Amino acid sequence: MLLKFGLTAALVGMSISLSSCTTGEEMTQFGEKMTLSESTAIAMILADPDAHLGKKVQIAGTIADVCQNQGCWIEVSGSEPGQKLKVKVKDGEIVFPGDAKGKKTVAEGELYKIELDAEQALAYLEHAAEERGEMFDPETAGGPLTIYQIKGAGALIEE
Repeated sequence: MLLKFGLTAALVGMSISLSSCTTGEEMTQFGEKMTLSESTAIAMILADPDAHLGKKVQIAGTIADVCQNQGCWIEVSGSEPGQKLKVKVKDGEIVFPGDAKGKKTVAEGELYKIELDAEQALAYLEHAAEERGEMFDPETAGGPLTIYQIKGAGALIEE
């Protein structure tokens, strides 16, 4: 009986760890529930992104930015300055809250690569600046450009 209780308590504990970030904060579920038991460091993914292509990954970090137009993406910061991965979803499939910037998140999905030629890179960077409400200087943009993103399946975001 005691063994059964201990095993049940351990399983409940593991379930709780997936529903709350390492900060212990309450989290809200967006999209699908997490299926992986642990996160991969953003630094590890960015160090060798091709090793993770086409694979489901889970990342954890702070939301550095969020799409203010349709809530279709969040950008998650890693532990080191400048490390970021975008979690992108189809418009309307998941709507990330506009006030999520600065909150902790755990997100999951498949890593993919976008390769842009110089013209496509210019258009992409101009669009990204527009979404952020920033001025865009085409003289500072160069191409070609390779972007790694996560096709988001689900996320937990700190309340």
